[in-house]
Amino acid sequence: MKSAVIVFPGSNCDRDAARALQRITNTPAHMVWHKETSLPGGLDLVVLPGGFSYGDYLRSGAMAAKSPVVRAVIAHAERGGLVLGICNGFQVLTETRLLPGALARNAGLKFVCKDVPLAIDNADTAFTRAYRSRTETEIPIAHGDGRFVADEEELNRIEGEGRVVFRYKANPNGSARDIAGLINDRGNVLGMMPHPERATDIALGRTGGRAVFESLMDAA
Repeated sequence: MKSAVIVFPGSNCDRDAARALQRITNTPAHMVWHKETSLPGGLDLVVLPGGFSYGDYLRSGAMAAKSPVVRAVIAHAERGGLVLGICNGFQVLTETRLLPGALARNAGLKFVCKDVPLAIDNADTAFTRAYRSRTETEIPIAHGDGRFVADEEELNRIEGEGRVVFRYKANPNGSARDIAGLINDRGNVLGMMPHPERATDIALGRTGGRAVFESLMDAA
């Protein structure tokens, strides 16, 4: 699988994502600086990593969404290429409108960093097929602006189309309908607040996110 990880000023999980991809696919990921105007050719997957792009000024992900490389990421998605946005990357995806809704300040107004149990709501996507024999997993979160919000009409549409992929079993941030991760209507773009790249190695005591990358490798 040929993949790329986008690096913004303030990204702090880009290397973690690259290591997870290397560990599972045995192929190094391309690290692409945000000022680039194009992506490497022949990519299967683009990852928008977690962190605090541009210091989370204005709104989390708002400035990163205007970076030159993001136009190429949007074009990649529109061609049917796979895109995974993790935490801050999820925020960027909503700012670009590749995904609906928005990520707002946590309901408790505090940064939350802990392992969270997740229900796997849809195990028939390019990002989750390796979870088919499971109904839940556990992946860590680390965010201050992770509360997913959308109006009722949008939420009903997302639910009705089966686009909720992960759901919090114990909601840590007030996300509408416990949504922790969702896909676009085409099924090739996933945004999720939990960090699967931090849960791929038994040496770190967490493997609950490994199946995300295994699913992507199979899909590619």
